[in-house]
Amino acid sequence: MSSEHVVEAAGAVPWRRRKGRLQVALVHRPHYDDWSWPKGKVDPGELMPQTAARETAEEASLVVRLGMPLPTAEYRMPNGNLKRVRYWAAQVVDSLGALEHEIDEVAWLTPAQARERLTYAHDREQLDRLVELDDQGMLDTRAVVVLRHALAMRREDWDGVDTERPLVPEGFDRSKALAPSLQAFGVDRIVSSPSARCSDTVAPFAAIAALKPRLKAGLSEEGHKNAPHKAAKHVAKALGTSRSTVLCSHRPVLPAILRAMADRTLPGSRAERTVLQLAREGMTKGEFVVLHVTGQGESSKVLASETW
Repeated sequence: MSSEHVVEAAGAVPWRRRKGRLQVALVHRPHYDDWSWPKGKVDPGELMPQTAARETAEEASLVVRLGMPLPTAEYRMPNGNLKRVRYWAAQVVDSLGALEHEIDEVAWLTPAQARERLTYAHDREQLDRLVELDDQGMLDTRAVVVLRHALAMRREDWDGVDTERPLVPEGFDRSKALAPSLQAFGVDRIVSSPSARCSDTVAPFAAIAALKPRLKAGLSEEGHKNAPHKAAKHVAKALGTSRSTVLCSHRPVLPAILRAMADRTLPGSRAERTVLQLAREGMTKGEFVVLHVTGQGESSKVLASETW
């Protein structure tokens, strides 16, 4: 018996503050005459965070930075298929101007107004969670991303210096595929092992974001072996800055990075369990975990995590 086909989609709850008051943006689709959150189907080759940011730009003409994950919605489409939509809280950072797609109006409303305006009951779950996060001081977050380099040529097939071992075509494809999602999370600081397989993994993102990677020997296999304490220092700096950082490194270094991240998570939280599990079991090549962080300096805390 075949499993049911599920239509995968992603969207966002765009938010901003005006005179200190929280507002969220709803979109109106004249074809359905409904009010909902901007969302859309995942295109081939996309990761869901990219879809969420792209659809928000296309439907609401808003550039957003994805933050804390919100409840996933599942519902039946008119044709009977099940649709699953992954959502994020998304702080608006810019406007693209006029609406160009199937949306004819974007309404900025208070949460109470939005609750009344929303057409579908399942869309209120995301709103309720966003308001809850705001009440708890957990809405305004930044991202710290831990990334394992993409698939590289095998050591036994490479005759040169190991630090110069390149990505294979599949690895280059993965590095290009993950770049838009790093951009969607607002990453604006790249810290990487200087080894080619790491610097090449972050190169497509560096190009689209116009960022210069900081190459740190302490994140390399060789550097970690000589100075294992430096991995935790890079984590502390990433958590201490107000910028959103991606740390790209290698399998032998990742446990030290992830354990240092776990030390800043809420004890007993799902994020702590996830990060410690990744530290024990490892990450696949090209996999990344997004840590949603609040606070500054020593008071910074990891509130949630998601793995892609």
